[in-house]
Amino acid sequence: MAKNVRKPCPECGERVPAEPVDRRRFLKYSAAAAVSLAVSRIPLARAQDASNKKAEDLIKELYTGLTADQVKGVVRPFESPDRLKIYNAALKMKIGDAYTKPQQELVGRIIRSISSDETGWQQISRGGTWDASKSFEACGADLFGDVNGKFTWVFSGHHLTIRCDGNTDGGVVFGGPLYYGHTPNGYSDKNLFFYQTKSVLSVFDALTEAQRKTAVLKDDPGEGAASVKFRPANEAKPGIAFGELTQEQKALVEKVMRDILSPYRKEDADEVMQVIKGHGGMEKVHLAYYQDKDANPKQPWSFWRLEGPGFVWNYRVLPHVHTFVSVSSQI
Repeated sequence: MAKNVRKPCPECGERVPAEPVDRRRFLKYSAAAAVSLAVSRIPLARAQDASNKKAEDLIKELYTGLTADQVKGVVRPFESPDRLKIYNAALKMKIGDAYTKPQQELVGRIIRSISSDETGWQQISRGGTWDASKSFEACGADLFGDVNGKFTWVFSGHHLTIRCDGNTDGGVVFGGPLYYGHTPNGYSDKNLFFYQTKSVLSVFDALTEAQRKTAVLKDDPGEGAASVKFRPANEAKPGIAFGELTQEQKALVEKVMRDILSPYRKEDADEVMQVIKGHGGMEKVHLAYYQDKDANPKQPWSFWRLEGPGFVWNYRVLPHVHTFVSVSSQI
């Protein structure tokens, strides 16, 4: 059984398990959450929108129906400095306090619409638990701008900031930086993003000793908004370049790209790849592994990072997963 030892997460401000969560407890909790959602007051939070409306249309439907008091609580100017920040909880008002039950259903349908499918929804919602948020209603959903013009919709909770902007802010994929994570140890199969860690480890296993010397770094890329700022075009990117890999190794990195984009709807994933292509293609993308003093053969990396012009995917593995993402043609 996993130890019940806990240590503080300096970024989250909470205490988290130092060891992987016990599988039986995790499955029991996830099953209970799934049952709860199946009979919850937001039944469409995990179901495909029956009308097949795009997320942007659902966002317009939701915010054109708000009362004046609701607008004051959940709508802000597009120019607000808060629009592109990364959040670890509801911005101001929780969904359960800000929206009526029918409006909460609409918010749930928006989340499902920007997910790739049921598996994508499971990833975004952390199996319906919303991680330490504990419930969908404890998360936040806020609009910056005007649904009839330029806007960005921001959904936030514990280890989660996702956006939708209907391409009204041209070239900025997802509407701004993304943040996702999950509380279990990043090397544990109890972590819902373990498949991404595993995919990146497979690339390292395929590298030669000489390539590993380039790919492995000792410093720390950091976290938060600062970690996904784009470097000047002439500044070297950390790690080993995709262009320096063999065809077999390149195929493994391409699988990593498919895996990290898999939770999101196809049009957003396609836009990411279009931005990368516009900046010179995968040949310009670098992969780096960051090793700290506590590294061991079973848990070798504290971070891994994919970075190219206008593209950063910064993934912290330990003590649990924190991932910060920024993709834009505007650099």
